[in-house]
Amino acid sequence: MALGASHRLQESLAAVETMTRFALAVLALASGVYTYLGVRSILDGSPTAIFFAAIIYSASVSVGIYAFWTYMARFYPHVTSRSSRTAMLAVMAVGCVMILAMSSWLNAAALAGSAALEQHLAETVEDYTSDLEQAHQNALAAQSLLPDIQRAKERFAQLASSEQQSGALTGTTGSGSVVSLLSQMSSQLNELENGINASREQVTSLFNEGQKRLETMRGLVSAPGIVEPRADKFSSEAVALTGVITSLQQTSIAPSIRRAADDLSLGFIAPIPDGGEQDLISRQDRVMETIRTSVAAQSKVLSDAADEILSRSPVAERRFVPLSSAEAVLRYASDFIPAWAGAISIDLLPGVMVFILAVVNGAIRRQEETMPLAERITVAELMQALAMQKAIAGEGMSAREEQDIEDALAKAGDDKDDAEVNNITSLGLNKAPRKGPTA
Repeated sequence: MALGASHRLQESLAAVETMTRFALAVLALASGVYTYLGVRSILDGSPTAIFFAAIIYSASVSVGIYAFWTYMARFYPHVTSRSSRTAMLAVMAVGCVMILAMSSWLNAAALAGSAALEQHLAETVEDYTSDLEQAHQNALAAQSLLPDIQRAKERFAQLASSEQQSGALTGTTGSGSVVSLLSQMSSQLNELENGINASREQVTSLFNEGQKRLETMRGLVSAPGIVEPRADKFSSEAVALTGVITSLQQTSIAPSIRRAADDLSLGFIAPIPDGGEQDLISRQDRVMETIRTSVAAQSKVLSDAADEILSRSPVAERRFVPLSSAEAVLRYASDFIPAWAGAISIDLLPGVMVFILAVVNGAIRRQEETMPLAERITVAELMQALAMQKAIAGEGMSAREEQDIEDALAKAGDDKDDAEVNNITSLGLNKAPRKGPTA
């Protein structure tokens, strides 16, 4: 039974020999084709030079992969000692790493290069969108001070009107030094308000331009067709958008508000009291001192608010870096696991066949080791043993007997060679028949 099982395994190995060679050749060819496509995406130069360079490289890869796995399939299954098998496994591991380095990543670039480039463009759009929104928020942050400025302006204007009409502050109606000071403060705050409103219009215009640039960039990401021309247009739009973001950061009116707030307090110049009576002059002095205190408080509030706005982190300068399809596949490898799995499987699938052959040959060896010697010996080996026995016994053989033995040995050797010559896993050497000595 063991002999029959061993023979069936040997016959199966011979039956799959052609398929094994065919599979190795097809996988090596497929890897070479995809390597060719990947190499073309990263080479620069004339089309003719790129074509021949890619062809030579891909052909070398195909031959190298086929030769490597052929050697492994022929030698590894017949290595039996633990140290030798460990050494062969180490060689296989080194070979697999080299195959991944020279072929698999280029296969992945051919399979998912365009999608990886589009992924790069899409993520770049998201980054630029975030930058534009941050720059817009920083530019508009000063707008939050507008209500405070408007309230302070209206308060000074109302006080000036009340003082002029009813003498609410000094008790004396008319336009005097107090009314003049209050009107001056209201006028300064009104100029600051106008500056903020003008800045808002400029910020809105720049933000709308940036939104249009982003729209164009999103359209280029999702547009059909070859990705390289779209990437070139995308790069131009990215440069223009960077200029818009820079302009947005420069239009912030927060520094101007900070300087205007300092001017309210430091540049406060009270007019000389113009009252005709000493009592009126004294009241005007007290009112103007109160106005000075109020202006200083308002200046402190505006300065602190402006400092808070200026302390915000500015938008970091971003530069769009174009990538080749191979670089994009490496950078976004986690997003294209199926493509990487397919690219690696094409190159390393022969390793599975090598282990299958090793398991089958190991099973054959184990089965043959349990057989009796009579079941393991071949006809040629039996005839050689008989001839040797006769020679040792000193029995002479006739010329006819000697010729019959030689013919039988030659026929047995030819049959064995025919069974092994096309076997990729066979390491047996042709055994020449030995002529027994004659008397």
